[in-house]
Amino acid sequence: MPAYQTTQRTSHVRIGILFLILFLSVVAYADRSILSISGSAIKEAFGLSAIQLGLILSAFSWAYVIGQIPGGLLLDRFGAKKVYGVTLALWSLSTLAMGLTREFSSGMTGALVLMFTLRFLLGLIEAPSFPANARVVIMWFPGSERGRASSLFSSAQYFAVAIFSPLSGWLVSRFGWEWPFFVLGSIGLLAVVVWVAWMREPRKHPGVSESELRHIIEGGGLVDIDAEQTLKARPPVSKAMFRTLLTNRMLWCAYLGQYCIIALSYFFITWFPIYLVQARGMDIMEAGFATIAPALAGFLGGISGGYLSDKLIARGWSVSRARKTPYIVGMLMASSLVLAAIIPGNTGIILIMSFAFFGKGVAAGAGTWTVISDTAPKEAVGLAGAIFNGIGNIAGFTTPLLFGIIVGLTGNYSIGLAFVAAHCVVAALLFLLVMGPIERVGEQTRHPAARDGQQKQAGIRVL
Repeated sequence: MPAYQTTQRTSHVRIGILFLILFLSVVAYADRSILSISGSAIKEAFGLSAIQLGLILSAFSWAYVIGQIPGGLLLDRFGAKKVYGVTLALWSLSTLAMGLTREFSSGMTGALVLMFTLRFLLGLIEAPSFPANARVVIMWFPGSERGRASSLFSSAQYFAVAIFSPLSGWLVSRFGWEWPFFVLGSIGLLAVVVWVAWMREPRKHPGVSESELRHIIEGGGLVDIDAEQTLKARPPVSKAMFRTLLTNRMLWCAYLGQYCIIALSYFFITWFPIYLVQARGMDIMEAGFATIAPALAGFLGGISGGYLSDKLIARGWSVSRARKTPYIVGMLMASSLVLAAIIPGNTGIILIMSFAFFGKGVAAGAGTWTVISDTAPKEAVGLAGAIFNGIGNIAGFTTPLLFGIIVGLTGNYSIGLAFVAAHCVVAALLFLLVMGPIERVGEQTRHPAARDGQQKQAGIRVL
């Protein structure tokens, strides 16, 4: 008798699992972003300078990158349920503690040190969250559905901004800067209960029908990667595996593709509003509203990219063609943001940025986390996702810095826009000319003739 319950109906438990990790991803994004909403009030309350507030704001990104590989190793050793549950509880406590800074610090220096420490811990503890999402998708979804699943949890940033930014602003204005941290920390702790109660391996979930389990397995879902016996039998990640993950050409193209995607995201949330005010003459309120349309376009593009990629596979396209084609087309669409430098009207700026970020969304939905789900070695899914996410998020602090240096040295936003657009072209060329066939590491075709046939089918030149 199998461990799961068989039923006559066809269940869709994997959809519930997907919406659960989407909810957790929204909480994670909200926890990392609410400091920007409370920042002005915190600066005033503790007498912080702009540099000191910037130091606190930067703490998360540095720690998030540092924590990726340790987080990935923990995922491969203990599985997604345990690691996600423990880290969710810890980062929610860290968020709650931010609201208690006034109670546990004396003076500006004490508050500065405590807030920096708590934000650093938040980044360190949140590090496994998105590699864990990818691991859950690999476990619960067949290959033909991973594009849609990955694109949905990758869109959490848009939900977080739409839902929690207005809520946090209202809480700050009504009750004080501490309350967004109290509310989100409490939501996170409640989410731990939901996660522990609902998350299971596919074979052990009481709601999974035999037909749904068969659908996942026959479609390539790795339903046993978090099984207790699999985790116990799995040896520690070897130096050879590290070497494979850090030298594989296909994976490096995926890593750099993610870096370019995140570079676009951080340009949008850091310098784009400033560009609208300083170079295009908008006031702050107008600039805030001007970001809504590109954000919505990015969300729609992300969902469209994942859906299109999966549909192409269903129509018989190879995984390589189905994942690469939307990514390449989407990144070339995104490169059109450079036209903002020559478009005269502000309406045209919003339209071209919306077009560009729709393209960016298409690329992200088809070719970032989805590719890692398709290619990560079975014994190192967490580590592969962690390296991918760590390298990608380096753009979180390099892009705003380099854009600022370019504008500062040249006094010209147009050159800065060209710098951002260049990321799109480079990423598209990497996927088109360098990446080669997309296939799971460790399962590459051994026979040269078959491999050549796959490459011809993909229509991709391999260097």
